[in-house]
Amino acid sequence: MSLAAQQKTDALSFTFGGQDFVPLLSGALFWPSQNALLVADLHLEKMSSFARSRQFFPPYDTKATLAKLERDLNLTGATRVFSLGDSFHRDEGTTTLLPHDRELVASFVAHYEWIWVAGNHDPSAHDLGGHCCDELFMDGLTLSHEPDAKFAPQIAGHLHPGARIRINGRSTKRPCFVCDDDRLIMPSYGVSTGNLNVLNPAFKPVLNKDQMRIYAIGRDQIYPVSAKYLVKG
Repeated sequence: MSLAAQQKTDALSFTFGGQDFVPLLSGALFWPSQNALLVADLHLEKMSSFARSRQFFPPYDTKATLAKLERDLNLTGATRVFSLGDSFHRDEGTTTLLPHDRELVASFVAHYEWIWVAGNHDPSAHDLGGHCCDELFMDGLTLSHEPDAKFAPQIAGHLHPGARIRINGRSTKRPCFVCDDDRLIMPSYGVSTGNLNVLNPAFKPVLNKDQMRIYAIGRDQIYPVSAKYLVKG
């Protein structure tokens, strides 16, 4: 990992599936041994997708998400990018990119080894470059979009995990990385996405609550959080 990455992430790292990872404040995950940046749920072109139902929002979410991604690539010095599904909010999002955003995506896939894993919002292959696949198998890990008990160990996205933390009578909700011994679920990376409390029943089929480890994204650093401080809501 680059010196800049060590300094700016406070060198917090954890081991999952026998591999070391560095969680970033952006919601990305750096995999040093693969020199790879993992991101999930970019949901590019989410705001423009609402135009189909005559709901018009400023279409700047894609630009902001891509700018964040560019910063992370420069920060880590990664040479590979694994985007774990729902990279676009809808299949047609690949055709509605503004010219500047399309040029930036083109420069990414030209300069990095880029793998697009299919998601439930964007299941089809596209012509933006890089490699499209349903799952990626690497160093004993399965990288896919939706958490699935048939894969272990697995890194996935889809659920947009967040942690409501209550300490000393005060509570706050933060996006987070959450894992047990078999599954690591990444926070959503897109700037226009929300998060779902890790105590929501949606996590029960894919995470062992007794093994659950939380890495909450604070303003300035990543915080390991004990499950005893988690509350619903």
